[in-house]
Amino acid sequence: MTKTKGQCEAEISTAIIKFEKEYMGRGPEDTRTIIVDDLVIIRLNGVITKAEHHLATSGEKGCSLVKETRMQLIEKARPLLEATVHAILDVQVKSLHTDISTRTGERLIIFTLEHAPAYR
Repeated sequence: MTKTKGQCEAEISTAIIKFEKEYMGRGPEDTRTIIVDDLVIIRLNGVITKAEHHLATSGEKGCSLVKETRMQLIEKARPLLEATVHAILDVQVKSLHTDISTRTGERLIIFTLEHAPAYR
């Protein structure tokens, strides 16, 4: 691979921001990607919409609805997200894990890879 670890992390952040804007309809306020061995950890802040915030503050059922909807959307886009990470790192993705806080508006996306990527 001819990229540095920092370049790969920046490319993944940029790709996730683009995905959020195009697929989810709104981009995050802040995104940070960290690669640790065979893990890619992406932290997105400010991803909850105003409507989701109102729903989430209406009670436990509202929080569950927001989380479930977001989970379904990510599951539907899983092949696209995995292909994006693979294209940047040249390593197969084993799995994708995600959760969102309806209280803080923060989402974590974690990819586990077949092996740690190689950098220059």
